[in-house]
Amino acid sequence: MQPSDCPSRCQAVKAGLMATVAALCMMTTSCTSVSPTKTASFGDDVRFLRRHTDVIVLSDSAGQSKVAVIPAYQGRVMTSSARGDGGTSYGWVNRELIASGKFQPHINVFGGEDRFWLGPEGGQFSIFFAKDVPFDLDHWFTPAPIDTEPFLTVEKTATSARFRRDMTLTNYSGTTLQLEANREIRLVDARSALAPLGIRLPADVASVAFESINTIRNTGAEAWRKETGLLSIWILGMFNAAPETTVVIPFVPGPESALGPIVNDTYFGKVPADRLVVGENVLFFKADANYRSKIGISPRRAKPWMGSYDAANGVLTLVEFTLPAGATDYVNSMWELQKEPYGGDAVNSYNDGPPKPGAPGLGRFYELESSSPALALNPGESATHRHRTFHLEGNPEVLDAVARKVLGVGLPEIKAALAR
Repeated sequence: MQPSDCPSRCQAVKAGLMATVAALCMMTTSCTSVSPTKTASFGDDVRFLRRHTDVIVLSDSAGQSKVAVIPAYQGRVMTSSARGDGGTSYGWVNRELIASGKFQPHINVFGGEDRFWLGPEGGQFSIFFAKDVPFDLDHWFTPAPIDTEPFLTVEKTATSARFRRDMTLTNYSGTTLQLEANREIRLVDARSALAPLGIRLPADVASVAFESINTIRNTGAEAWRKETGLLSIWILGMFNAAPETTVVIPFVPGPESALGPIVNDTYFGKVPADRLVVGENVLFFKADANYRSKIGISPRRAKPWMGSYDAANGVLTLVEFTLPAGATDYVNSMWELQKEPYGGDAVNSYNDGPPKPGAPGLGRFYELESSSPALALNPGESATHRHRTFHLEGNPEVLDAVARKVLGVGLPEIKAALAR
């Protein structure tokens, strides 16, 4: 989104998206109250999921770092644990919707720490709206290949699984896009992955890390062009919200005249000051699932890391993602005909909450999201976007040092930022 367009464009999308969630809450059984709930263990969540679908569990040799993947949900990472079956289940799992066994017409919010989507959602090149229909809830549908249709399991080992899916999508302008999606989920050794940053994790820090390697290939006969619509790879992680959880996003400092605004905080109305604090080179965003809000960082401001800290449970979450140097064209998902269809965000975070006073939210979750640039692919060409997630528990002094190294701020600052 370009800053000059924000007032009118944000107001347009706000009305549409607020109506979306309100209507979804009325027409599905997936909405939950906003009262705090105890997080399930990883073993509890896996046993529940296996009653309703096939589950692939990736595990290290010690059985401590574990990841649960669902082929039927597009090879989605549903949840993970740093302490085996009895450890905390980090991903948000929408048990009510899954147990219902029924698909909803517009979107199926199953949950999960790493799910595969494609953008843009809105605009003249949207793949969520059919040609020339109004940008409203009645005409908004998540494409089945990224919502209800399973991915084919190509290969699986103790620590990885590969999936693929052929898709044909038609955008709002009537352009047909044929593609093959390939997705690999890998369990990653957190200690080895963080070592190049000068981080040494001692034995008293429990960890789990995994990555999704997401590739799409143009299998059609025509090149994908900006004039007729490009796609982006969009990865969204849904995590259990808590009253003392704070999202932390570092950004590139500098003048607005050169880099644009630091943050887009008007997706659903401007985020109140007690929920979003912007520092010199890092921002803090409340992740308690009590106030529906969303923020975005442009590619000019984004860095390839973001994270969150759950102060109550002592869990530091880190996300690393592909951020190509110099890329500035990112798809725009606003629900309107757009002036800047390639002026979107590279990084987003969402906090769920009531769409209006007294109404239930979708669930007790928040999101950390990354996107690839807009992909202009010739026939046979492909592009890849990598999204890696870490969870660390244990010695707070070690977690503080990790946060300072990766996010540019320590645990005391994170805990104090939104403590008012």
